[in-house]
Amino acid sequence: MILVRPSKIYISSANADMRKGIDGFASIVSQQFKLDPLSDMMFVFHNRHCDKIKILYLDGDGFCLLYKRIEKGMFRFPKHLGNDKYTVTETEFQWLIHGLHIEEVHHYESLKLSTIAPQNTAQ
Repeated sequence: MILVRPSKIYISSANADMRKGIDGFASIVSQQFKLDPLSDMMFVFHNRHCDKIKILYLDGDGFCLLYKRIEKGMFRFPKHLGNDKYTVTETEFQWLIHGLHIEEVHHYESLKLSTIAPQNTAQ
């Protein structure tokens, strides 16, 4: 369970060495991503097989490094990315960690009250 609400969630597009710890992933954030690991952002890393992820974030008192391994299947990360990192929404992040493919999930268009309620027509 993640106890903080990050301002942004970054996903690494490159495979990461899952033997790394907090300092190793914080180093990737600062040196490769050119971002501050001490910020209120969350950083997600995955291995080559996309069956393991590590999530680095600062909870106010110190760093947290969460580790999740899927026993069957894999995490569905977007493919064909040009950058070393990309951002996702909290909803997309939840989909990712539950094995859903965010590129194939479609949002319903929001309904407008004017399309539902009958319009008054003066006769």
